[in-house]
This record gives sequence, C-alpha cells and structure tokens, in this order.
Amino acid sequence: MTESTKLLAGQTALVSGGGRGIGAAVAIALAQAGANVAINDLREPNETLAACRSVGVNAMGLIGDVSDQATVESMVKACEEQLGPISILVSNAAYSDRELFYAANMDGFRKTIDVCMWGPFYLARAVANRMIPRGTGGNMVFVSSPHAYKAIPGAMAYNMGKAALDQMARTAAVELAEHRIRVNIVHPGWTDTPGERKFFFEDELKQHGENLPWGRLAKPEDIAHGVVFLCDPRSEYITGATLSIDGGIVLPYQEMFRIRNRPK
Repeated sequence: MTESTKLLAGQTALVSGGGRGIGAAVAIALAQAGANVAINDLREPNETLAACRSVGVNAMGLIGDVSDQATVESMVKACEEQLGPISILVSNAAYSDRELFYAANMDGFRKTIDVCMWGPFYLARAVANRMIPRGTGGNMVFVSSPHAYKAIPGAMAYNMGKAALDQMARTAAVELAEHRIRVNIVHPGWTDTPGERKFFFEDELKQHGENLPWGRLAKPEDIAHGVVFLCDPRSEYITGATLSIDGGIVLPYQEMFRIRNRPK
C-alpha cells in the first residue's frame, strides 16, 4: 500500500477482540491504511501485532475483558499514553453460547450480555469522554449482527445483546453528532472465523457457505474492508448507519431457491 492510499495515517485506533477472526482482520486493515493500532483481546494478540507492525505502524496489545468497566478505562488510558489520542474505536469483542433460553446456563447467558452489550457501552463511554474535550471528532464502529433483528433460536442472549448494541450505537450517533464523532454499525453475515468452529464442523460450514446467495461464507477481510470504508475521511457524512456485509444472507433466499428449483 502506497503512502497516498494511507488514508488513516497519523490516527490511532483501538480494536476490541482483535486477536483473531474479524477483529484481527480489522486491526490489520486499519494498520494498512496507516493507523497506529491498539489490539485488545483476552490473551496477547501476537500474530495480529506482528502483521500490523509489518506495514510500518505502531501497535500494542491490551489484554483485558471488555465486560469490566475499570479494565476498559485502564486500556483506553494505556492506549492513549503509548499511541496517542484515540480517533477510531472498533468494538468487536463478542461471546456466545447456543442453548434454549429456558434451559440455558445462566453464567453463560449473563456473560454473553455482559460482553456483547455492556462491553461496547463501556468502550463507547470511555472513548467518548476523551474525544469530546479534544473537539477533533472521531469514529466509532460497532460490529453487530443480523441477530439484532432475527430471532435465531438457541441464541437468545446473543440476540438480545446485539439488539441492545444497535440501539445503543444509534443513540450514541445522535448524542455525539454535535461533537463530530461519527458512530456506525456493521452487520457481518456468516463469516468464516475460528469462533464458528465452536458450533459447526468444517464440512457443515462448507455446505452452508455454498448454499448462501453469494456461494460462500464471508471472509474476515470482507468485513474489515467495510470498517475501513466507514472510517475513511471521505465517509464523513455517514453516521448512525448500518452497513450489512453479508453476501445476501438476509435476503429471502430460501424462498428464492425453492421457487427456482421447482420441476418444470
């Protein structure tokens, strides 16, 4: 990537859940666009750090659980002390189990809500309270999910957390507009990440991907491209928006395919 294409040069980004999957791809894409990157995860994100540093930017790891407010505030402080003022926040960290709500383990249910709802809120609050006094604006992107409006069975806590996240982000967009802080949402489709292996075998993922309208699962890089687009200074009139990057997964494709396959 040439210097002329490094549209985020001189900026500092904080990415939660950046050790693998979508978060790692986002961190690397932001680094390729010129931003210095702080990468949060539950363990040291060594591979992501190496990939970011390889393109010539500064990068640091921040180990911590975003569902703990004090931890989040400490991470934000450490990021700014080492890399400079945060101008981009990408809230990506998530957790999910798959259980029917009436039989769910409540520890896991609460953990899902804590990570998927409270975590993004703590990040947004901590970063906003640093962006606002500076008066230089900023960007927040929240990685949500079609689970926010699709009642996927066996995922009630995740559905609830993502629905709350979307409404939180839209409200933040309204409240922060006067400070020129843009807040947007990304809805990834079914994405080929390590986390999917918690619920599906390889052959199942391959089959499901082939049955989607676009014929494959999303790659993390597909989602990362959308995040960089939203953070691009040329996108400065976009706030409070939801960008679906899903290969058509929310289209009525089951019905479409059923009609197409009818015998003549």
